[in-house]
Amino acid sequence: MLGFSRARTQPRNGMDFADPKRKGNVVGKVIVAAGLIAFCLIMIKQSPNFSRPIPIDFSRGEVGFTHVLVTGGAGYIGSHAALRLLKDSYHVTIVDNLSRGNLAAIEILQSMFPGKLQFIYADLGDASAVNKLFSENAFDAVMHFAAVAYVGESTLDPLRYYHNITSNSVVVLKAMVKHGVPTLIYSSTCATYGEPEKMPITEETPQIPINPYGKAKKMSEDIILDLSKQNTDMAIMILRYFNVIGSDPDGRLGEAPRPELREHGRISGACFDAAHGIIPGLKVRGTDYTTPDGTCIRDYIDVTDLVDAHVKALEKAKPGKVGIYNVGTGKGRSVKEFVEACKKATGVDIKVDYLPRRPGDYAEVYSDPTKIREELNWTARYTDLEESLQIAWRWQKTHRNGYRHALATAI
Repeated sequence: MLGFSRARTQPRNGMDFADPKRKGNVVGKVIVAAGLIAFCLIMIKQSPNFSRPIPIDFSRGEVGFTHVLVTGGAGYIGSHAALRLLKDSYHVTIVDNLSRGNLAAIEILQSMFPGKLQFIYADLGDASAVNKLFSENAFDAVMHFAAVAYVGESTLDPLRYYHNITSNSVVVLKAMVKHGVPTLIYSSTCATYGEPEKMPITEETPQIPINPYGKAKKMSEDIILDLSKQNTDMAIMILRYFNVIGSDPDGRLGEAPRPELREHGRISGACFDAAHGIIPGLKVRGTDYTTPDGTCIRDYIDVTDLVDAHVKALEKAKPGKVGIYNVGTGKGRSVKEFVEACKKATGVDIKVDYLPRRPGDYAEVYSDPTKIREELNWTARYTDLEESLQIAWRWQKTHRNGYRHALATAI
């Protein structure tokens, strides 16, 4: 028989060497395959469906996910809460009538989490609109932030506050009961305590509010507590928080009140306006309080800590249980201390004018956060006043006009 196989030559140095022709064929095939794969990837990326997230069906519940309705989610605190929930993979629907909130904040969140956030424009005072909202969505929980929230304004327009805070809350509660939404996280305030005789404030401190804002919030709390006695399977958390400051550390969201509300806004907003030169100086109302330097003492809580408390409350909420918690640092700071911290944070020697007291204000309020620490494992972490103001100032410097044109610059 004739042999058609060629005898292998002896390897040099004890090693075999592949046939160069065979090696070239293998390399060519690899190059062709790689080219085909690259071509396919390019075509897939150019497809309109590539990397487009599958949109959530908000009308249906999904096992393993919690769908949270955030009322007032276009506002300062509500938008930060929505950001945290989305980062934690919750499904989120925001409802807001944009009377005080900012549509651009929602657009920023939607661009960050495409398909994961639903926004519905509606007024919570419109019972038919609220009922439609609940009937078309499968909510597991409600975080109820929506409210007008300025002490001074409440003394000038009390009916607006009772309607917006108390009446609207009743509309939301009715819809929750009707559609079987079991969990409520309610955004309340230390203003329900009024001006207590003893400091610090605990959850057992008597609630004797002294302005319409605090009274309207307490009325809402009372209604919620009465409802819990009738609907014993509901899980309810009421968070009474103190003076909120700061903003998202990554610079995506901030506080942007409407210009016409500057007079009633938070002291941090007034400090920043003065530092920007939008107003000639800062007006400090009241220097004759019974405090060490004569100015009001408050407990300033960073918004990042605040929304963390809301998420922990949601995680710990249990059917048939009501939890009531103060959310604060446990340390009071005077207005004069705050102003000095703001000067350092902004680097501007802000002019300060001292004026008579503002109606409805109280001298000293700070929290005892023991209960929330022990029961929810929550403790304020961002307690450096100057640092919180520096973070907020960074956002303010790049958003002199609030959220106007923010979508183009913040992402």
